[in-house]
This record gives sequence, C-alpha cells and structure tokens, in this order.
Amino acid sequence: MEPKVTFHDLKDRSVFITGGGSGIGAWLTDAFLAQGAKVAFVQRSDASGFCDEMEAKYGNRPFFIACDITDVSALKGAIGAAAEANGPITVLVNNAANDQRHSAAEVTEEFWDWSTSINLKAYFFACQAVVDGMKAAGGGAIVNFTSISYMMGNAGYPLYTTSNSGINGMTRSLAREYGPDRIRVNALAPGWVLTEKQLEMWATPEALEAHLERQCLKELLKPEDIVGATLFLSSDASRMMTGQAMVVDGGVVATG
Repeated sequence: MEPKVTFHDLKDRSVFITGGGSGIGAWLTDAFLAQGAKVAFVQRSDASGFCDEMEAKYGNRPFFIACDITDVSALKGAIGAAAEANGPITVLVNNAANDQRHSAAEVTEEFWDWSTSINLKAYFFACQAVVDGMKAAGGGAIVNFTSISYMMGNAGYPLYTTSNSGINGMTRSLAREYGPDRIRVNALAPGWVLTEKQLEMWATPEALEAHLERQCLKELLKPEDIVGATLFLSSDASRMMTGQAMVVDGGVVATG
C-alpha cells in the first residue's frame, strides 16, 4: 500500500502483530513495512505466499511464525523468536480475533474457553511477554484491537463482546502498571470493517444498508481505514496517549 502519512520514528522499529497475514492484519503488516519497520507476525494458516509478496514489494521480508495463539507457550515462544530476529519488540499489535456467531444458550464451557482464549487471554499474555524487552529498550507501544460491538450492545456473539469489553479494562490497567516504564497501552475499536471474511459470511445487502444508516459518514469501512490509527498509536506522535480507546467506525458510537 502507498502510505498516506509517514511516521519517521517507526523506521527500524521491531513490530509484532498477531494475525498479521490476513484481513486487517495483512494491511497492518504491509503498512508497517511501508514505514520501514521490521515486522514479525503469527497466525495459524501458512502465510509464506504473503511474505513473498511483501518481500518483493519492499525488499523487507516479514518474519512469519505459524502459531495458534490459544497456546500461550507457543505464543510466548514466537514473541521470543521475533525479538531475537528483529531486536526487542517495541510495538505490539494484538489484532487476531474470532467473531464466530453464537447465542448465549449455545455456549458450553469448552466454547467459552476457546473463544475467550483467542479474544482476551492471548492479548494479556502477549502483553506480558513483550514488557521486559520494552523496558530494556526504554519504552514501547501496545495496541489492543477491540470492537464497537460491545458498545452497541450487539447480540449474536456474547463471548466476543464480553472479551471486547474486557480488552478495554485490561488496557486501562496495564497502561497504569506499565506507564512508569514508558510503555503505552491503548485500545483501537474498529466499526464493521469489510474484510473478505465479513463479506463472505455476514455482510448481506440488508445488513450493510442498516449499518450504514447508523454511520455519520456514509461510506463502508475497509481494512485500510484502520491503518492510520494503528500507526499513530504505535508512533511517538501519540507519546502522551495511553489507557485510551480510539474508535474508528464512521461515526456509529459516541465516546466521552
């Protein structure tokens, strides 16, 4: 992608992204590479082809580790490998999530554990795993992706919205705990971003029309619309911003 803005301080930063090879995550990997950052990412499916594409585009190959983020030991191991390859991680983007639809009545204990392990537990342990490196580097930035779904009180995926709300609480507490070491922790809440998955599974014409009616800005969100806010929160341009939730949704919810 052609960057619309340049954050010069992101050049040569060691960046780690969960789910960085598909959907919004692929756009984020592309965007950080465009800024000259050294990017490592994890996801379960093979991303070798995407890495080839990025290397051809930028001459800078992202460091990909196949990893199921619900396996905390594997996640921590991937973060350690990324730090060894690219230097101490100073930008963490917790992006990976799963918004599988379900009703409250369908939830079993096993499904609870599976859903929250992806959408909340992995976020916490990724944060925990990068802190020592960020301290040694003199600071860092953590961006935790959440969603406006819980702010809207959406039905249809109660464990996803539960985790989204928990991410904001976790973000505020970690911002307070990590702040003395110059580590900033912020949440980013996208609206309904039309990734390929969303278009294939849930974005019916009727649903899109109803959602667009709720937006102030009458354009559907694309993955690239989330890039600028992520770069800003990762950059020293937001150096005195922490413990906050930034919403990028075209004007559906109001904060403050």
